[in-house]
Amino acid sequence: MKKYAAPLIAALLAAVVAIAVVGRPEQADAKPDANPGARDAIVHLFEWPWASVASECTNVLGPKGFGGVQVSPPQEHVVLPSAGYPWWQDYQPVSYQLVTRRGDRAAFANMVSTCHAAGVKIYVDAVINHMAGGASTGTGSAGTSYSHYSYPAVPFGNDDFHHCGRNGNDDIANWGDRWEIQNCELVDLSDLKTESSYVRGKLVAYLNDLISLGVDGFRVDAAKHMPVADLQAIYGQLNGNPYFFQETIEGGAGEPSPTEYTGIGDVTEFRYGDVVGNAFRDGNLQNLQNLPSQMLLSSGDAVAFIDNHDTQRNGRAKLTYKDGTNYALAEAFMLAYPYGTPAVMSSFTFSNPEAGPPATSNGTTTAVNCSSGWACEHRWRTTANLVGFHNAAAGTGLTNWWSNGGNQIGFGRGSNAYAVFNRGGSLNRTFSTSLPAGTYCDVANGDFANGACTGTAYTVNASGQFTATVPANGMLALHINARGTGTGPTTPPPTGCTTVAVTFAANATTVWGENVFVLGNRAELSNWNTSGGVALSSATYPVWRGTVNLPANTAVEYKYVKKNGSSVAWESGGNRTLNTGSACTLTVNDSWRS
Repeated sequence: MKKYAAPLIAALLAAVVAIAVVGRPEQADAKPDANPGARDAIVHLFEWPWASVASECTNVLGPKGFGGVQVSPPQEHVVLPSAGYPWWQDYQPVSYQLVTRRGDRAAFANMVSTCHAAGVKIYVDAVINHMAGGASTGTGSAGTSYSHYSYPAVPFGNDDFHHCGRNGNDDIANWGDRWEIQNCELVDLSDLKTESSYVRGKLVAYLNDLISLGVDGFRVDAAKHMPVADLQAIYGQLNGNPYFFQETIEGGAGEPSPTEYTGIGDVTEFRYGDVVGNAFRDGNLQNLQNLPSQMLLSSGDAVAFIDNHDTQRNGRAKLTYKDGTNYALAEAFMLAYPYGTPAVMSSFTFSNPEAGPPATSNGTTTAVNCSSGWACEHRWRTTANLVGFHNAAAGTGLTNWWSNGGNQIGFGRGSNAYAVFNRGGSLNRTFSTSLPAGTYCDVANGDFANGACTGTAYTVNASGQFTATVPANGMLALHINARGTGTGPTTPPPTGCTTVAVTFAANATTVWGENVFVLGNRAELSNWNTSGGVALSSATYPVWRGTVNLPANTAVEYKYVKKNGSSVAWESGGNRTLNTGSACTLTVNDSWRS
């Protein structure tokens, strides 16, 4: 579900739609062949244009072992230049023509075939609960006109929508009322009569059109705003055997459970990002051993994620790309630990939560280069290489758990893999594993290439033991598909990864009204201009934190300033310096110089 208006964030977060429990007979989970074998890791290339997705499949996703890509909605959408072409315009359909700001039908079809050639599936973000809202009347991305309850290019008219009329308008008012949530409008968005055979026919035609182009499955947006029976009827008319994972949000006491949807597909597990995000943010890892018991959904029904495009922007996410190392460790843990189907987020950077992706002056999304506004978290080594770890460990359970009782853990995946996560001080230990004897590359800190390690290698003895030093806020990861010889220098970023997510952490006391910024000698740091700079967050006060993408292997000068209205105070001393190095993430810990 998207955020359509800033004042309604809290209401949308709390919204959970009640559903009648209707399931396919004797079917507890999604179709077993929807995510075949070990390559089930999904990456959400949020708002990426089709040509860039195709290139990424060939050059990064296929080689790294990703199984599927979630792409943004491909149907014609509203165009809102007056709002700066916000990201959420893509979630307001005008028609089911495949023309968006990310490319046309031909580009979409080429993307699908190119990704398939690389062994990567395509999952479409399907918006089938509603059409564009009345406030967005105009012309869509394919040039067709529309108005509230009238979308002639489909066509849909007034009788194809719910008009609940309970609250002086058609908007949902009582989020605890099942009928309202499924028959009233979500923030003025025209709510489709999904119980209508005519409406179902149009939705089935749209989804089958995508399937005819090779689409492998669907992330169903706002699924809880549609009864299970309606979704089941639509899914049942589709060609082939597409995979479904359905966006739901768990509600409070008395509200219906997302478990009602597990009979017709997988379900997004919102608890996952809360529990794992909190653990890595706070450095409290020991309780992750029993993670499945803290989830609502069983592993076979769940799509796990640390953050998604909504939680990044509405404040629900405990960690995002802006948190640098802690986020990278949490993403790596998700790929290492045996729970659910992992979904990795790949973002564009933002300070305004309404902002759209990098674009030309007319709103057309620009090609992705993993700089200039594209975060590309999926290319960070601790994510990209842990996909191979995840694939190597497929089908194995949790073994050889170790914890220091707090901020350091290690665990195995049977005889296939072993990982260590350290949110404390430097850790030196002999770890006991079930790995067969041999020499293993640490894929969290180096690559495996041509039978050798570009980073550190560890020797596992006949008893399954190895000794390692894991630095503070670091990790290591070994698996049976990355066994080699020797050690080498720190590896460069994954192929095509030209930027480093640098987290600045400054211990600085402030008075009311003061905020801390970092400035420097690069455009990303405002070239020392005090009207800009990277704003640091006080969430972990007195340590102020913020993350910015900087070029790899680059010397940078920087200093901290405190701003209070128009007043600017520089810290004392000369310019600080750093070299961004060759890893994809870097954390700099400083203290304010009085």
